[in-house]
Amino acid sequence: MLEPFFLRALAAGIGVAVMAGPLGCFIVWRRMAYFGDTMAHSALLGIAFAFLFEIEPMLGVFAVAALVALALLLLQRRPTLSTDALLGILAHATLALGLVMVAAMPWVRIDLTALLFGDILAVSHADILAVYLGGAAVLAGLAWLWRPLLAATVNPELAAAEGLRPERSRALFMLLMAGVIALAMKLVGVLLITALLIIPAATARRFAPTPEAMAGLAAVFGALSVALGLFGSLEADTPSGPSIVVAATAIFLTSLAIPRGRAETGR
Repeated sequence: MLEPFFLRALAAGIGVAVMAGPLGCFIVWRRMAYFGDTMAHSALLGIAFAFLFEIEPMLGVFAVAALVALALLLLQRRPTLSTDALLGILAHATLALGLVMVAAMPWVRIDLTALLFGDILAVSHADILAVYLGGAAVLAGLAWLWRPLLAATVNPELAAAEGLRPERSRALFMLLMAGVIALAMKLVGVLLITALLIIPAATARRFAPTPEAMAGLAAVFGALSVALGLFGSLEADTPSGPSIVVAATAIFLTSLAIPRGRAETGR
């Protein structure tokens, strides 16, 4: 008989995986893995601002991640530095500033281990509700953006010529990413959410004949990773968040030995 806390963790983790999988496909197609890391690193700064202004941490993380995404869009318009250099600057600057702010508030006690690696076994019914309502909003937004965002991923110039406004689609996609980071932070931690975005999508890419199929398979592989990771953590008494990522990695490595589908979805 499984304990209620384990069932809550399973429900919340699957909700995050289903939300992250389709978004992760665009991260893989657009080669934006480091962007996910940058957004995750900014979460600590969001937590610091949340304590400073006494607001909900999830709102603080979302606000800072959204500002980082918009700052990247503005900086990319200046051809002085490459995108990876800009991402490196933003990632380390926000992380360092967050640490400095936390150190400057001695009345604040933050469990950095839980923040970095999550505490999925401690989720409440309210957390599950937030994940599923927020996840539904994120997936609805992605469905609305799907056609212009996919067109901009394949050929930005053609998408612009067709009036699909690729820059707007990219900005809105980054805001969706900020929402996912904020929702998933408490569950798997800021350093591991990027793995849940990328690894299931990379696994699905080997078998999916279409972009839509890849999005569905990424959600399935993500949910399977959560289930295997949590049950493995229960049996081996290992940390839950890292165990989920280990399970996702094991699924990916196993997929390399399986003949892929008709065509690998390449973007």
